[in-house]
Order: sequence, then C-alpha cells, then structure tokens
Amino acid sequence: MSPSIYQVYMKPLNYYFLGAGSWFLAYGIQSVIFAWMVTMVLDETADKVGLAQMAFMLPAMLFMLLGGSLADHYGGRRIAIIGHILASIAPLFLTITVLVGDLTYNSVIIFAIIVGCAQALVTPARDGLLALVADGKIQRLVVQASMIQFGIQVIGFLIAAYADELGAATMLMLQFTALQIGMLAFIKLKVPYQRPAPVDEHLLKQIIESVLEGFRTVKASPYLRAVAFQNMAMGIFFMGSYIVTIPLLIRELYQGGSVELSWVNGVNALGLVLTILYLLRIGDIHRQGRALLVAQGIGATALACGGLGLGFYSLLACVFLWGMCGGLAMTMARTIMQEMAPVDQRARIMAFYSFSFMGAGPIGALLSGYLVKWVGPSEALIFSSVSMFTVVIFVALRSSLWKLDTTPKNHLSQ
Repeated sequence: MSPSIYQVYMKPLNYYFLGAGSWFLAYGIQSVIFAWMVTMVLDETADKVGLAQMAFMLPAMLFMLLGGSLADHYGGRRIAIIGHILASIAPLFLTITVLVGDLTYNSVIIFAIIVGCAQALVTPARDGLLALVADGKIQRLVVQASMIQFGIQVIGFLIAAYADELGAATMLMLQFTALQIGMLAFIKLKVPYQRPAPVDEHLLKQIIESVLEGFRTVKASPYLRAVAFQNMAMGIFFMGSYIVTIPLLIRELYQGGSVELSWVNGVNALGLVLTILYLLRIGDIHRQGRALLVAQGIGATALACGGLGLGFYSLLACVFLWGMCGGLAMTMARTIMQEMAPVDQRARIMAFYSFSFMGAGPIGALLSGYLVKWVGPSEALIFSSVSMFTVVIFVALRSSLWKLDTTPKNHLSQ
C-alpha cells in the first residue's frame, strides 16, 4: 500500500521545519516593525531606541540557560509549545493598544519583554530538537535549518515593508497568526517521549545544577569556549549595530521608513541565504574554526564600510556582504557547538550558544544607543566594526579555534 501525501510530506522533520519557519516568519515581521515603531512612529531618541532593544534582548540573557535546562528536563517539544503560546500574547496586547490609540513607549517595552521571555524558551528547545529529527549529518541539517531560518525571515521583512501603508495592527496580527501556526506544528511533531521529572522541593536545585553542568562543559572545551567568546563579541558589536545603529542611521542620514528598514534587513538575510545555499552545494567544511574567524573578519570590514556614508545603496551592498559572511560564521559556530556537545547536554550547550550571542545583545543595544547619541550613527558603526575585528584577531592568535580540523582522522586525535 503506497503512503498518502500526508504521510510523505508531514514527517517529523517537516513538522520541525514548519514550526521553526513559522517562528522565523513572525520574527522577521517583528524585527522590522519593532524598530519602525520605536524609531519612526514614536520618534524616540537614540538612547531610548537602545533601551527598547535592550528590553527585548535582556530576557534572553537572563533566562536562555534556564530555557535550555527546562528543555533537557521536560523535553524540547513541550517547552517550544509553551514558548509559542507566551509569544502570541505579545502581539495581541500591542494590537489592542494600537486600536485604542494608546501606543506608548512603555507598551512597546512590555511587548519586547514578553517576546524576549518566549524566545528564551523556544530557541534552546528548538535547537535541542534538531538532532532528534535528523536523518543525516548534523552539519548539513544545521545548514538546511539556517537556510530556512533566514529565507523565511526575508519573507517577513518583505511583509513588514508595508507597515507604513497597512499600519501596526495589521502587522501584529500577521505575527500572531504565524506564531499560532508554529505552535500547532510543534503540537503535531512526534519525537521520542520524555517523561517530565517529578516536581518536588529539589527541582530548583536540580535545574541550577543542570545549568552549571552545561557551563562547566563549555568552559572545559577550548573550542566551545572560543566560540562562546567570539559569539559574545558578535552580540555586543554586530547585533547592537544591526538593531540600533543601522535603524538610526537610516532615519537620520537617509530619512528612511519601514521600506528602507525592510530593504536593509532583506539584503542581510539574502546574503545569509546565498552563503547557506553554497554550503549545501559544496558539502561539509572541515576547518570550521578557521572559516568562522575569516568570515567574521571580512564581515567586520564590510560593516565598517557601511558607516562611511557613501549613499543608501552603498549601505545595502555592505550589509549584503556582511550577511554573506554572517551565513558562514553562524553556521560554523552552530555546527561546532552541536558536534562538540555531549548528547545528554545538547539543549543546554545550544542554550549557551544562544546565550553567548543573544545574551550579549542587551549590552550591545545599550552601548550602540549611547554611541550614536555621543558620536553619531556613522561613527558608532565604524567603532563597533573595528572592535569586532580586534576580537577576531585576538581569538585567532590566542585560541585553538584556528587549528580546529574535523576530518575523521584529525578529529579523533584532538
């Protein structure tokens, strides 16, 4: 008896990609409209833009490691569903404030905190589920997941480009719908059952010990430690530039709105996707640490050129090249963390990966906001780029990441 279309196409891996893709579609819409609401609609100052983005990133720093431990403890599928439910509350809340004409800076901050808490649950849970639905090598599946992530985000950016015409309420309800689709996909996802640990007075102690165990594992591995360190620098200098400095640069230097924000986000994601497609074609990269560091160095140079004020199209070209480098760097970083993580700690280790990047984001957002206030957006972008380039040189010279070779013979001998 031949399998039905449902049986062929709705395998666990496809449910996983549907759930992840729906989250990234919602995230793509949010990335533009959040910056648009704070920067263009409310017309806040540079330091308040930085504080707003910090409010979004701060829960990741505080709860990402807890989210990884909860996913290992109770199962990633269960935690991902809870995270989608929590995330859905935020656009509903903000839609109500928009419809009643009460959109304020404080309401946007509340929205950011709710979504940030949800992301701290969903991100490590989703990363931990990746190995459970894999049919082949982890690196290839990581590349495929990254391609879907940024490809779907481009669609979200294009949708958000119509924010000036359709309004905030419509954009927020589209975000809500995407989150609901993702929740249903994870409900339907079939993975090996993980019995929840019994709830007792020792549960908090167990979770704290679980987080500390993951931290000790990262600290003990020279490769995991180096990736986490460069990820922190990327969160401070790259993410701060992306979510604070560049929107302010568009507003103050190019007098742009939601369309220009969407174009910048879109070309960045397009660069990421093109790199990932190329990685799928050439297969596994064995010198992953070297590829990671070279990509970061070229990306920092490209971003610095974007701060020279040569015109909006020049900025788009620089951000596109930066995105191409980011596609290689982020894929290599995730792959190193996945391959070096003990099986029973994978969600926690991936939580540290996300924590090292997203957790440093609040510092980067705050720093970028005040840098723009003190020296201007162009100078702030150049400063952050040069700082990231310095970190890349330091990691290349002082860590073993440059020498990492994952060919079978060399990998076993390390």
